[in-house]
Amino acid sequence: MKTQITELFGIEHPIIQGGMHYVGFAELAAAVSNAGGLGIITALTQPTPEALANEIRKARERTDKPIGVNLTFLPARNPPDYPGYIRAIIDGGIKIVETAGNNPQKWLPTLHEAGIKVIHKCTSVRHALKAESIGCDAVSVDGFECGGHPGEDDVPNFILLPRAADELKVPFVASGGMADGRSLVAALALGAAGINMGTRFVATKDAPVHQNVKDAIVAATELDTRLVMRPLRNTERVLTNVGVERLLEKEQRLGSDITFEDIVEEVGGVYPRVMKGGEMDAGAWSCGMVAGLIDDVPSVKDLIDRIIREAEEIIEARLLGMSRA
Repeated sequence: MKTQITELFGIEHPIIQGGMHYVGFAELAAAVSNAGGLGIITALTQPTPEALANEIRKARERTDKPIGVNLTFLPARNPPDYPGYIRAIIDGGIKIVETAGNNPQKWLPTLHEAGIKVIHKCTSVRHALKAESIGCDAVSVDGFECGGHPGEDDVPNFILLPRAADELKVPFVASGGMADGRSLVAALALGAAGINMGTRFVATKDAPVHQNVKDAIVAATELDTRLVMRPLRNTERVLTNVGVERLLEKEQRLGSDITFEDIVEEVGGVYPRVMKGGEMDAGAWSCGMVAGLIDDVPSVKDLIDRIIREAEEIIEARLLGMSRA
């Protein structure tokens, strides 16, 4: 299946594994790339640039296909060593970077000089247009359904994707609610050139996370996510659990007076406890509404093969059949 995204990134299928904290390790990224998609290593999960360089080497030992690195730019008093992480990316021969968070404009010249293509995560058309204007090569358009940070506009993909298609000149992928061949065909029909999947890739055999996490996603429905940190304008979609419900109670009780310090117990240091330790009630961890469409834990290869097969069947048997009729 050839699209602008497969051409841009030199991949077989227009399927990207998004950057995910304590999920995007070498094992998963290599499995996705070997299956014809684009696997992504999450830079800031690694504690140092040296650790990222080692993770890139591990991925290179597992695949000779294109892989990418997610680099999220966060506001912080003591920011990560971004120049060091970028040097590790360049020295590791990475040619695709998924940026997220703050505006990546400061870092684009260095990345582009190294021959790196940049795809930036956006939750609105205006942010996507800004990413295009500063020179990003592609955009990931994240609808309100997505796990993690959906922005503050609450626009779902059935509206957001065609709006993006109307405005953007660079290719973009659809993120949020993507799980199967139906998702891929729908995204293409709405103007995207591929899909980005997060939660769906967590529930695979190759994802290096605790089995409890995979089981929780399979057991969840589309009604089991919650939006937290909305009063702080840092909204995150997470899977409900005891810690999340405690956080929401604090938000309701404290109202506009709430601060990050009030909820640090429910959001700080949660990911290693959940993803590695399987402590499912530790606190807030990102999960999309797409959990309602996930009912198995296949290998990455089986999943991607199935998505492409389903998409081709939908296009050739159903849609073309309708047009001929």
